[in-house]
Amino acid sequence: MAHKRFKPGSGGWYRATGLYQMMALSGPAPRQLSLVPPDPWPGDAHHGQDLLNNRFRFAGQGFSGEMPPWLEPTASAPWLAEMHGFDWLRHLRATGGDAARRQARVLVSHWLDMFGKRWHPVAWAPDVLATRVTAWIGQHDFFLASADDQLRARVFDSLARQVRFLEHTVPGRLKGAALLGTLKGMVYGGMCLSGLSRATDRARALLNRELPKQVLPDGGHVEHSPAAQLLVLRHLIDIRGCYRAGREDVPEAVQHAIDRMTPTLRFFRHGDGGLALFNGAQEGEAVLIDTVLGQADARGRPLKSTPHIGFERITAGRTCILMDTGLPPAPGLDEHAHAGTLSFEMSIGRERLIVNCGAHPGDQGPWRAALAATAAHSTLTIDDTNSSGVNDDGGLSRRPSNVHVDRQDGDAGTLVDAYHDGYGDRGSLIHFRRLFLAESGEDLRGQDRLAGSASHEFAVRFHLHPSVRVATLEDEAALLLRLPSGALWKFRASGAEIETTDSIYLGQGADPRATTQIVLRGTTQPGETLVKWGLRREGSDIDS
Repeated sequence: MAHKRFKPGSGGWYRATGLYQMMALSGPAPRQLSLVPPDPWPGDAHHGQDLLNNRFRFAGQGFSGEMPPWLEPTASAPWLAEMHGFDWLRHLRATGGDAARRQARVLVSHWLDMFGKRWHPVAWAPDVLATRVTAWIGQHDFFLASADDQLRARVFDSLARQVRFLEHTVPGRLKGAALLGTLKGMVYGGMCLSGLSRATDRARALLNRELPKQVLPDGGHVEHSPAAQLLVLRHLIDIRGCYRAGREDVPEAVQHAIDRMTPTLRFFRHGDGGLALFNGAQEGEAVLIDTVLGQADARGRPLKSTPHIGFERITAGRTCILMDTGLPPAPGLDEHAHAGTLSFEMSIGRERLIVNCGAHPGDQGPWRAALAATAAHSTLTIDDTNSSGVNDDGGLSRRPSNVHVDRQDGDAGTLVDAYHDGYGDRGSLIHFRRLFLAESGEDLRGQDRLAGSASHEFAVRFHLHPSVRVATLEDEAALLLRLPSGALWKFRASGAEIETTDSIYLGQGADPRATTQIVLRGTTQPGETLVKWGLRREGSDIDS
C-alpha cells in the first residue's frame, strides 16, 4: 500500500518470505488461554448491526460486500488499521445473539485464510497486529469459547505467530500512543498464551522505559492531544487489568502513569462531559470517558495549567476556557498535531460556545489540510497561512520555536498572557494574546496584538458551536449570541472589521455540521497592531 504508515522499514521485505515465516514465527501453539483479561469497555450495538450486515464503517468511510474488503484500494490508512485491528468485535458482542457470534467467526476465519501465514504490510503492521491480538484475546469468550476445534486451533496458532512477530519487531519505528498500544498486545499475548512469556518480559522493560518519557510530570501525554490522553489511559488500564487477572505485580511505571494521567484527562473535559478539540481530538463519548475515569480509580482534581504539554484551563462560575499555550508536539509524535497555537474553546455549563472545528476520523488529505489549519481554530491567522506547517499525510513541517505563557489568578479573575513566533517568516511578526475571565465567569475580555512589519492581512476567528445562534445588533458594533438554554452573550470588538461567515464543526463522527464563525479582519500597521474584543453575559450585573 502507498500509505506512509504501512511502508516497512529496512529489512522488512524478508518478513514476507517463507523462510522467515518458518524460522522466526513457527513454534508450539497453546490450546487455550491461561487467563481472560477483563474488558470493561462498552460496545455499540448499532455499529455491530452494520457489521452483521457486512457494512464496514470505520474512520469516516464505509464499504460493503459479501467478501470482507480487507485491502479496499480506496480505503484510508485509518480505515485499514481499524478493519484489520478487530477492535470492532466488541460491537458485534454488544449486538448479541448467535448471528453476531457466527459473523465474528466468519470474519476471523476469512482473515486467517488471507493473512494468517502470509505477511502483508497492512495486516502485519505491528500496532495493528497488537490491536488484533488484544481483541481476539479480550473477546475470546464471545466468539471463540464455543467454536469448533479447527477454528480454535487456527486462532491460537495465529496468535502465537503474531506475538512472536511482535517480539522480533517492537519497538521498531513505533512511538507515542501507537507504541504503548503495541506493548499492550505483547502483555496480553505473553500473559494469556502459555510459552510466550518472553513477550511480557520485553513489554515490561519497554513500559518502564517509555512511560516516564511519554507521560510528562503534569500528567499530559507527549502527543498533546485529548484524544491520545484518553486512548493511552485506556491502554494502561487494560495493561493493569491483565497483570491483576494474572495475579502478577503491576509495573510501578504503569500505576504511576495512570495516577498522573487521570486528572489531566479531566482537565480536557468541557461541562458536557466531552473533550476539547485540540490536535486531532473529537469530543468523544461522555459515557466512555466516564467509564475510563471510573476504571482508572485515581483521585485528583483537574489542574489549572499543564505546562509540560502547554495548556491552560480557566474556570469561573459556570464558564470553562481551555487554551493551547505550548509548543506543538515534537517531530515523530506530531502525526495528529494541528496548527492551533493560542487557540481557545469556551463552554458555559453543558453548552459549548466558542470551539475549534475539530477533526475528521480519517485525518488525511483534504480533511486534514482543512481541519488542522490555523484558520480552523479560534485564534489569529496572518496572510491566510498556518502558524505551523501542516502535512496532508500527518505531522508538521515547521512549528513555532518559542511559545510563552504567564498566568495570574486573583480575586477579580484570571489573566493569561501568551505569545508565539510561528509567523516569524512573515516580517518577524509575533502574535500576543491576552485573555481575562472575571471571577463571575460572565465577562471575558481579550486582546490580540501583532508586533512586526506592516501590510499583512490578519483574521481573528471565533468558531461558534452549531447550537449557537447569532444576531447583529443594528445600533452598535456588536453581535448577540444565543445558547440553546436561551442565555445571551454579547460580543464586541475594536481595531478590526467584524463579520460573520460560514464554518463547519466536526466534533463527532465523519459528517461536518454547518455553523458560523465570527471573523475580525484588518491589516497590520507599522510597529504594533492591537485588536480588542470581549464576550459578556447579557442580563448580568457586571459593569461594561
